[in-house]
Amino acid sequence: MLYLERERERERERRGGMERGKVVVERVGGKSKVTRCFCKYPFKFIVPNKVGAAAADAVWIYTITYGGGIVSGDSIAFDVTVGDGCTAVLTTQSSTKVYKSLGSKSSQQTLEAIVGQDALLVVIPDPVTCFSTAKYSQIQNFKLASGSSLLLVDWITSGRHESGEKWAFSHFKTTNRILLDDNEPVFLDTMLLEQESNSSIADRLQDYQAIAMIVLWGPKLKPIQNQIQEDVKKLMSEQFRMPTIGSVFLDSKLPKPSFLASCSTFGPQGMGVVIRIASTTTESVYKFLQHQLASMEAFLGASPYS
Repeated sequence: MLYLERERERERERRGGMERGKVVVERVGGKSKVTRCFCKYPFKFIVPNKVGAAAADAVWIYTITYGGGIVSGDSIAFDVTVGDGCTAVLTTQSSTKVYKSLGSKSSQQTLEAIVGQDALLVVIPDPVTCFSTAKYSQIQNFKLASGSSLLLVDWITSGRHESGEKWAFSHFKTTNRILLDDNEPVFLDTMLLEQESNSSIADRLQDYQAIAMIVLWGPKLKPIQNQIQEDVKKLMSEQFRMPTIGSVFLDSKLPKPSFLASCSTFGPQGMGVVIRIASTTTESVYKFLQHQLASMEAFLGASPYS
């Protein structure tokens, strides 16, 4: 029923042209406010009056899909504009479910974001969860003005464990681009997970159940950048420390870490930091995000993933 409903809507779009969703955040009366909000089936925006502490100057925007997920053949596109000096959070209410693919049909989602001077955009969705045979791709482009800041979390789980699915989808591709206001590219990342004839995704990822990427850019996130780099370095040095007796290293095989993380910088003067994570549980990634981003509560009025 849901699939037929989507098909009728797609036919109307083919006849009348496809409109993109749009949300604009600007300063009104000295506060960040949504001044324009337009969405189109099969998704919509929810903008609560206030999230968290009343003193925080941040707008929270939730994206949701009708039917609780993305159906085979869906094409979702929307724009987010964060005006000078504003703070906006783009998030979800739960994981983004991508339902089974019907035939050769795939699903896609595109985000185009513009972040003004001294503004902050925080993109903190729950993970994408693709069902068996699902085909899904997403593109997220961010154009950043001088002095702006961006926090981006992009992640995926192995699927529906309760149904016995583990990396059982057919195709998943995510691309993230960051441009400065002179259209200078500073970051481009694509992750492709695809079943192959000689090896499955499950074979390649083995026991790992969640893959995540965190990107931090800009002056408002500098303290978090410094702290997260120190924490990841410490965590990984502990994970890979060889066992010893006294000063003698034991000749034993290290167990496979249940949580892997790496950090690297990018952009002019290393202004950006990207963290990559592989974990055997989704819960471990949630805990890592909660801990590392807890100080964002001062900007946002609520702690991410709390």
